Amino acid sequence: MSRAPDTWILTADCPSVLGTVDAVTRYLFEQGCYVTEHHSFDDRLSGRFFIRVEFRQPGDFDEQAFRDGLATRGKAFGMIFELTAPNYRPKVVIMVSKADHCLNDLLYRQRIGQLSMDVVAVVSNHPDLKPLADWHQIPYYHFPLDPNDKPSQERQVWQVVEDTGAELVILARYMQVLSPELCRKLDGKAINIHHSLLPGFKGAKPYHQAYNKGVKLVGATAHYINNDLDEGPIIAQGVEVVDHSHYPEDLIAKGRDIEGLTLARAVGYHIEKRVFLNANRTVVL
Repeated sequence: MSRAPDTWILTADCPSVLGTVDAVTRYLFEQGCYVTEHHSFDDRLSGRFFIRVEFRQPGDFDEQAFRDGLATRGKAFGMIFELTAPNYRPKVVIMVSKADHCLNDLLYRQRIGQLSMDVVAVVSNHPDLKPLADWHQIPYYHFPLDPNDKPSQERQVWQVVEDTGAELVILARYMQVLSPELCRKLDGKAINIHHSLLPGFKGAKPYHQAYNKGVKLVGATAHYINNDLDEGPIIAQGVEVVDHSHYPEDLIAKGRDIEGLTLARAVGYHIEKRVFLNANRTVVL
């Protein structure tokens, strides 16, 4: 579901206690705000409550006064909230290696307005995709990777993130493992995509391995990165049925399609503030 361009987004979470929905919705009513979308979830295992509301503000809306009032109202619930203004467009850095399908898909969706974000840089350990970034008039940074000095390359990557003010980093088939230090810096604001054949088919040519085993499903997983390789909190997954007639090249082609769609879906959820981190899991509203 796409966000309307004139709505604010209110997201909040707090311990599971009586009156949490009322605390938010009654406050919006009292401020003269019209709710256009509302989702909430109470996790009975973790004892935590999550809510996301889109609303239109009245003509005399005072953002700071709204924030101050909600902070006072939510204090009794231990509520942590975030308010996002209409037409919010986060700055994004995309990291790639040689595969272009995810990068191309993301830039296309940005261009047509499906993903409301501003890609401020493309960073790669290879020069191959510079023409694609150039065509979109996006700065391209080629930082070759020295196996004997990986920290030096990552310092360059982090400098781009800081200099551009990027709020989100997308690993669009970036085929390098990030260091624990960089993972910590990007905690909660970096999304990775990989095939969902893991953990069964690791390493080189996973789709060929899958073909040799006669798999009947292929898919993709988009998740936040952490220090555990490909095991961060999952945001979105996609899957398709395959059969004996799918040769390795067919599986690879299907994998590309699913990776692009799944990554775009995860990025959309993130920039529309639909994703809440709940320990090692996510709540997507």
